[in-house]
Amino acid sequence: QVRLEESGGGLVQAGGSLSLSCAASGRTFSSAVMGWFRQAPGKERESVAAISASGSTTSYADSVKGRFTISRDNAKNTVYLQMNSLKPEDTAVYYCARARVLYPTIEQVFYNVWGQGTQVTVSS
Repeated sequence: QVRLEESGGGLVQAGGSLSLSCAASGRTFSSAVMGWFRQAPGKERESVAAISASGSTTSYADSVKGRFTISRDNAKNTVYLQMNSLKPEDTAVYYCARARVLYPTIEQVFYNVWGQGTQVTVSS
């Protein structure tokens, strides 16, 4: 059974940076597309970024392009989200997830294993 555990959330001022990690259990991590998603209070969960199994291809939501970078280390079974130039509207619970398809889509419907989330709060 695959399990995902996010870490690295916290409180940061606007303009600052934060790095999230997602550790995955299981032997098939290196063959899985992984993604990051977020849910702000009172809002629906939205896509953030996705990365192919090899790490060679990434996809981003328009709202984070140029500010966030998704990466992975298959030797460590970990996927990362580097967040720069943070804005108050980036405040949300951030989730990592594993896709059931082989291309790095940011469409949530294609993800079937989810972590518990980590809180990111950006103060103005």
